[in-house]
Amino acid sequence: MRAALETAASGLRHCDFETVRLDTWIGAVAGVDEVRLPVELARHDCRNHRLALLGLRADGFDEAVRAAIGKVGKRRLGVILGTSTAGILQTELAYRRRDPQTGALPADFIYPTTHNTYSVAGFVREHFGLEGPAVAVSTACSSSAKVFAAAARMIESGLIDAALVGGVDSLCLTTLYGFSSLELTSPQPCRPYDANRNGISVGEGAAFALLEKPPASLDAEAVLLLGAGESSDAYHMSAPHPEGLGARLAMEAALKDAELAAGDIDYINLHGTATPSNDAAEGKAVAALFGDRVPMSSTKGATGHTLGAAGAVEAVVCALALRHGFLPGSAGTATPDPAMPIDYLLATRRGDVRRALSNSFGFGGSNCSLVFGRASRTTGSIIE
Repeated sequence: MRAALETAASGLRHCDFETVRLDTWIGAVAGVDEVRLPVELARHDCRNHRLALLGLRADGFDEAVRAAIGKVGKRRLGVILGTSTAGILQTELAYRRRDPQTGALPADFIYPTTHNTYSVAGFVREHFGLEGPAVAVSTACSSSAKVFAAAARMIESGLIDAALVGGVDSLCLTTLYGFSSLELTSPQPCRPYDANRNGISVGEGAAFALLEKPPASLDAEAVLLLGAGESSDAYHMSAPHPEGLGARLAMEAALKDAELAAGDIDYINLHGTATPSNDAAEGKAVAALFGDRVPMSSTKGATGHTLGAAGAVEAVVCALALRHGFLPGSAGTATPDPAMPIDYLLATRRGDVRRALSNSFGFGGSNCSLVFGRASRTTGSIIE
């Protein structure tokens, strides 16, 4: 992922998912169909949980979680995960195999452990043998940003000592045809903040992090959650407030929580879905709050819009930027919209990133902004 971000490379391809016949592009994760869940977790088998398992096994994360369990105990490590559609593909596939006479779904279809919104949290909890709180957040595209805020509150209240946070959303027919019916998908790879942008590219993804109380001594390059801001403007079921009111409220709340001013932010990962109205609304909000002083970009041209996983995926993007000193360019964008007077990054820029802000905004006006920073620069809850 880091290499692709540093070169602003795109992983999008023309839609070839399942039986979908749409002229659009997708961000599909390779190898999901080849993943096999352990026998003891077979009742959780679905694309969403195969994708989750890929993410859990990446970059030594599985081992890091088990080490954390060894420190705090299996009852004091919570699981707070975001998803939008969970394992809905499993239901779609089951409906194709209904009994032709009775309409009954096949006996091997298990709704609670596959499609149910909570199922991904239950799967991860069982995978690690945890006994503490487990929660699923489903607020559309802000889902896995809001889990960071929820986990921080749980740790601060003393309910848990650490949390496995993140998000998982996988490709399905409902999402692809649903966004197409709303006329929100593009026949080209998406172009966030481009003057000629015309829609999203639906993606899938899994991203996880460990949120813990910082120890007395921290590695200088450790990444911290400095603040979180949430808002609900409830302007419309699927359209953002045209002036970006909810977006601005979330960003202002995140800065206040982090005890920072707008000028303290070195990079902003925009929600930037590449629809005309979404980018325009967010653009107005960030321009009003940050002007053209802060470099910013959307990385959805590289990944597609991973929906309920987007907040966690882009939290990881910010962590990589903080640790490795780069500001990601915007894959697919050629001509930044001149109507938005911001410092929009077309190409990746090297630079010292001390603090980064990440935006995630969902249908119905459910908004969340997160502020991350390096331990050498400030204090907060540690993220691994």
